[in-house]
Parts: sequence; structure tokens; C-alpha cells
Amino acid sequence: MSNEVDESVWAYQWGTFEDDNRMLFDAWISPATLEDFRDKTVLDAGCGGGHHLRFVAPYASEVVGVDLNCADIAEDKSREFSNITTMAGDIATMDLGRKFDVVYCIGVLHHTESPRASFKNLARHVRPGGRLIVWVYAHEGNALNRWLVEPFKRMIYGNWPRSVLLGLARLLTALLYLPVYSIYLLPFRFLPYYDYFRNFRRLDFKRNVLNVFDKLNAPRTAFIRREEVEEWFADGFTNTHISPFLGVSWRGSGTRSR
Repeated sequence: MSNEVDESVWAYQWGTFEDDNRMLFDAWISPATLEDFRDKTVLDAGCGGGHHLRFVAPYASEVVGVDLNCADIAEDKSREFSNITTMAGDIATMDLGRKFDVVYCIGVLHHTESPRASFKNLARHVRPGGRLIVWVYAHEGNALNRWLVEPFKRMIYGNWPRSVLLGLARLLTALLYLPVYSIYLLPFRFLPYYDYFRNFRRLDFKRNVLNVFDKLNAPRTAFIRREEVEEWFADGFTNTHISPFLGVSWRGSGTRSR
């Protein structure tokens, strides 16, 4: 898909949805906490509609949000915070001319053309002794998404009007409640997405619709193996942490050593 299509789909998503779920953000940045951002300069790489910026702003001294398509949406929604700055930019190629105490990229690397190259560019924006935090979709545990959702997106619904896709996401989300509140209540941990659907029950309907819509809407999605995340942090980072989240994604973080 063209960059023009990419822009329209992400602008539609973050103009339509508001993600105010602090619980998920806390889990994605773990083992770091927002207290670790206290009085720090922070870069949100791929800030979308700015929802994470607004979680971080009460703690950080300065928060900069960069997004290729939605910086204006993030700016409009974050006006109450004087320490938030947003700008348009491609996280794979941007050069902000400065380094930050904390750089985080939540749910964005796997949607870039080259997650590895994008990660390396983010690493260049972390000061020595600073922390880089990423959260990405895992290859492990995502067979249904890789072999069902993604091929159907390419062949059938990828170019549908986003309003139609939103209706489909709402329908699919409603249908998921049937197995999630029946068979997935049983202690059958061998079922696919068992831990994911346990978390599904902790979220409201609107947030679950966002999860489904995001998977249908994204023009490109890579599913990253653990060893690839380990390789990213092997060059120039210490005190690294890589752990699974709900069996379908990876949390990675490390301290920049040089």
C-alpha cells in the first residue's frame, strides 16, 4: 500500500479511537514504571493519537511525540500539557538532533517497513545511560493472525472503506464474547490465545474493538521472533530485559551503553 493509504488509515484510527487504558501501557513498558520517567526527557516514537504522551507527561520533564501520520491529532488532544511537543516524522529515518533519557516505541515497530532499521534509528536517539523500551507483536503464538487475518487483509478487506472495516471490527468483537465467556472460562490453557482472552475480559467493549480494528486496519504487520528482539538489544545495550506478554507479544528494554 502507498504512504498515502498508510496516512489515511492511521489518521482514521486515531481520530476515531481514544485509548485511555493505563493498565495496558503499564504492562507494555514493564519492568519499567512511569516513576522511572520522573523528571526525564522522553521520546514517544510513533505516538499515534498521543494517548501514551498523556500518561507520561505528569511524570517527565519533557515529552516529545513523533508520528508520521497523526502528529496533528496528538497535538490537538494533548493541549492541556505544556511539556508535550509533537512533530511529524518517520521513526525509521528521523534525526531529531538530540538524545533522550527514555525512548519508547509501543506497538509501532512491527508496522514499519523494516522493524530492525527502525529500532537502530531509535537507538541513536537514546543517550548513554538512557533506556530504550519497545513492545512488538510476537511471531510465536500468533499463527492465526499470520495465516488467517493477514492473508485475508491483503486479498479482501485491506482496501475497504475504514467505516465499513470499523463495523466489521465491532461485529467480530461481539462474536468473540461468545467463546471468551464460555469455553475460555474453562482451565484449558492449551487453547490458542488463552492468556490473551483472559485479558480481553478485563477490558471494556470499546477497547476490545480497538484491538480488533488495529489488526484489520494496519497496512503492514510483521511478527517478530524473540531471538530477533534479543539481537536488536545485543549491540550497544546492557541491563536488557525481554519477556512475553500474554503469549502474543514481546516487551524489550535496555540501557544504552555507548
